[in-house]
Amino acid sequence: MSKEKYYALLKEKFQNKENVVTEIINLEAILHLPKGTEHFVSDVHGEFAAFDHVLRNGSGSVKEKLVECFADTSVDIDDLATLIYYPEEKMQLEKARMTQAEREQWYGEKIQLLIQAINFSSRKYTRSKVRKALPKRFSYIIEELLTESQKEPGKEGYFHAIIDKIIQLHQATALIKDLCYLIQRFVVDHLHVVGDIYDRGPAPDFIMERLIQHHSVDIQWGNHDIVWMAAMAGSPIAIMNLLRICARYGNLDIVEERYGINVRPLVEYSKKHYVADAKFAPKLAPDEDELTETEKEYLNVVQQATTILQFKLEGQLIDRRPDFRMNDRHMLKNIHYETQEITLKGKTYPLVNFQAPTVNPQNPCALTTEEERLLKKLMLSFQASERLRRHTDFLIEKGSMYLCYNGNLLLHGCIPLHENGDFKSFRINQKQYAGKELLDFFEKQVRKSYKDYSVSDDLATDLLWYLWTGECSSLFGKNAMTTFERYYIEDKKIHKEEKNAYYYLRNEEHICQDILALFDLPITGHIINGHTPVKAKKGESPIKANGRLLVIDGGFAKSYQQETGLAGYTLLSNSYGLQLVAHQPFSSVDEAVESGTDILSTKRLVERVDTRTTVGSTNTGQKLKQEMTALETLYQNYEKC
Repeated sequence: MSKEKYYALLKEKFQNKENVVTEIINLEAILHLPKGTEHFVSDVHGEFAAFDHVLRNGSGSVKEKLVECFADTSVDIDDLATLIYYPEEKMQLEKARMTQAEREQWYGEKIQLLIQAINFSSRKYTRSKVRKALPKRFSYIIEELLTESQKEPGKEGYFHAIIDKIIQLHQATALIKDLCYLIQRFVVDHLHVVGDIYDRGPAPDFIMERLIQHHSVDIQWGNHDIVWMAAMAGSPIAIMNLLRICARYGNLDIVEERYGINVRPLVEYSKKHYVADAKFAPKLAPDEDELTETEKEYLNVVQQATTILQFKLEGQLIDRRPDFRMNDRHMLKNIHYETQEITLKGKTYPLVNFQAPTVNPQNPCALTTEEERLLKKLMLSFQASERLRRHTDFLIEKGSMYLCYNGNLLLHGCIPLHENGDFKSFRINQKQYAGKELLDFFEKQVRKSYKDYSVSDDLATDLLWYLWTGECSSLFGKNAMTTFERYYIEDKKIHKEEKNAYYYLRNEEHICQDILALFDLPITGHIINGHTPVKAKKGESPIKANGRLLVIDGGFAKSYQQETGLAGYTLLSNSYGLQLVAHQPFSSVDEAVESGTDILSTKRLVERVDTRTTVGSTNTGQKLKQEMTALETLYQNYEKC
């Protein structure tokens, strides 16, 4: 856009010089407000109930605000916090305990307390921002209550008359619900999701719906998210991997029932060619084992069928992409079919549990005619899912490989490094990429593949699979993914996946500072990672490199919790500094409401700033300053524009 056109549009918005002056003054004032609270979560892996609870309580931020707001009073903080987290469920519980008169008194008391809490939690925002956040159906009423809650002489009767009339007209429960969600919104200004929304847990689609409704969010793609995006972008390998993982964790209903994708042809194909094997029994949490034996059997054979199809397709990709340097992962080609053995890294291992009835030993990666038809049907069904497209569109819109935000670097996995700390390069089409350039290259390819999802074997789409399993992938960060070995070879030594040097070098402060500098960030900033569960049970700390790097994957996924001893780390950044929060496993909404239990475990202060951080020093502040510069130019040249 030309400067002339830009200023002409600005002039349309600000129709006189006085309006320009007003906006400049408004923006200048905003720059001096305390910055809003940022909330960081990672690796939620489909565990919607726990994720939703963490969002509702702001990792303890809501309760902290209530403690400050009602200091030196007799207000039951735990009871009020429970109402704010789960207003519908809490009101239903209280309604059953009370008479009509008691309910009306309870409504009146709670509305007054919630109005106080809203006034307190919204202090750092402008009136304009508060007004825009108000729910439409009660915006006028809430604004009046907020204005008159200061108990000015002569106004108390007016304030209580509004509340009494709300109760009389049976609108109290609806108003209380809106007030509670308004507090949640004001307590946390912005949400960062540092990867891995999908896989393992039972409800990633619910998490996506929650994020789409969130007032302010960004996402850094995780390796599991990339697989679902790749499936929609046209990668048949990603579809096989996705279906394999869903079958492995007993979650095929996510694909079939909630995304409306027809997997019946796959089930029939699997039952036709495979028999159930104990090695492929679905991995179910003890409290979630509600499947029938028939369901477990078809999940078993589907897992086997998709595994072999995945390796066939992967072998084809390895052949057409020599630049990926994955020939040692050409598993079906390395098998000695007569003896049922495989040679890997110069050593031969016997295969166990290996069924491959559709593999031709002379051309092991070739698909049968039946399999080609099956893959076409599945691809069409995936790409026709409106709900899945809506969710992956949102991942593209709000997501990225990394994010530089308020002096911090957010990325799910790693920056691939050599053992000496140099950036590890990935060579493709006779060009090398490393460090920031590598992540920028990957992001460009993700967006390119997603834009043209009719092609399934172009370089961009193949690179989505490389991001899942490649040695130089910033989302994977290991030398190889040993899926084949863990399924079919008993020797556990070969199951091990060697991590990239980044994962031990990130303990060194100078390494983290070099990475921050590469992204033009201050060396006093932080790298915020997910991806690798912190084994707190074994004494591992999520705070590394003298506080320069923070790992916030503590294990939302139930399958990790026995190993980690926790149910997730989250991070809070407000105008006073950084706090790391550890969570205990979440049981249920019913328990949270009835007993007021929370899953917050401990908070650890990571960093406290000497001077309270203002909006002016944030990413938002930089944008506001740019707007002010443009408005000042407009003001000085208003008559000429």
